[in-house]
Amino acid sequence: MLIAPAQVPATTKACLIDMKTLDLASTAQRLGRKTPWRDSLEAVWDRMMTSTSLYRWSVSNPLTRWITQRRARQVFDLMAGFVYSQVLLACVRLRILETVAERPRTLEELAQFTNLPVAGLQRLLQSALALRLLDLRSEGRYGLGALGAPVAGHVGIRAMIEHHAVLYQDMQDPVAMLKGTDQPGAMSQYWPYTIEEQNAQRAATNAAQAEKFARYSNLMSASQPFVVDEIFASYSFDEHRCVLDVGGGQGTFLGRLAQHAKHLQLHLFDLPEVATLARANFERQGIADRATANPGSFLEDALPRGADLVTLIRVAHDHPDADVKTALRAIFEALPVGGTLLLAEPMAQEPDETPHGDAYFHFYLLAMGAGRLRTARELMAMMAEAGFSNLELVPNPMPLQTQILVGRKPQGLHP
Repeated sequence: MLIAPAQVPATTKACLIDMKTLDLASTAQRLGRKTPWRDSLEAVWDRMMTSTSLYRWSVSNPLTRWITQRRARQVFDLMAGFVYSQVLLACVRLRILETVAERPRTLEELAQFTNLPVAGLQRLLQSALALRLLDLRSEGRYGLGALGAPVAGHVGIRAMIEHHAVLYQDMQDPVAMLKGTDQPGAMSQYWPYTIEEQNAQRAATNAAQAEKFARYSNLMSASQPFVVDEIFASYSFDEHRCVLDVGGGQGTFLGRLAQHAKHLQLHLFDLPEVATLARANFERQGIADRATANPGSFLEDALPRGADLVTLIRVAHDHPDADVKTALRAIFEALPVGGTLLLAEPMAQEPDETPHGDAYFHFYLLAMGAGRLRTARELMAMMAEAGFSNLELVPNPMPLQTQILVGRKPQGLHP
């Protein structure tokens, strides 16, 4: 059984992170590993690739034309990316993808369903066809396209697409966003963990504040299954008996884990407002006898002890370096000798690796106002600094959604 902390404050203090305090990536990550002689070679290549005469030659040459055409399409897609995302958002808001998933529909049927004029809706549908969100079926009907099917099939994807409308507000002027302002953006307001609590007593009972915690927790819950599936596919829980999920939100991961590994005792640690939501979910799922929610902040409070596995899922990248180090040290202190930490979240790629979602997550976290996308190497260095050993990057089939790190509290240390 876990032993709860002796005293847990009713609320958790957090301060809005000013843009000037955002952490820098390590020197190795920023500089990469390229040598000076390659700089000279790539400078020559840059001059060639920006040469107008070379461009005209490559277009006229049948052997090189396809390369130039492909690159031109890629540049166009970069320029048009915002329009593409808005087409996707419109399809989600109008529930077009779910509707055609039931059965293919005609333009007129969809116009009646969406209450949009036929001429305007046709532009959207034709755009969705071009983006492979829709597919044209017999008799001029619209059905699901290859890229529309996963959106229609997963509520978490649709929730994140809708949520991105908030991000787009902040990115209307990306240069201003990079400079930083005294006024927090829409994303940082959406994210309750970064909101300054002027009055802690009032924050605990304020309905608007509680709604923010519920809203963000619901979003994280909807998008959590992708990460959970990757963890279950990559890591075995058979050797563990008790799990503590730090920053576990409203308990979506532990709810799934309760079904996945029925032998486990489950415990969650999160801010009081969030722990209340988790406790209600455990009751609703019928697992309250083996799943408990402990209120507190890993920045201020000792973590409950007794778990031989602590999970930190999509938490570190939301916080600045100092807070991550505090959390890792608290986890290390709470674990027994031989205990395990499992850290799972999207991670940046090293300079010589092919990036996955790096460009997206860098700006998403910038809009949040705290945290950053870190490489697995950076996170492992933080884990080692906290005292963990036997660090391992666990292979998983979908590193775009999450990567998984594991570390253990070494033998020879007092719990």
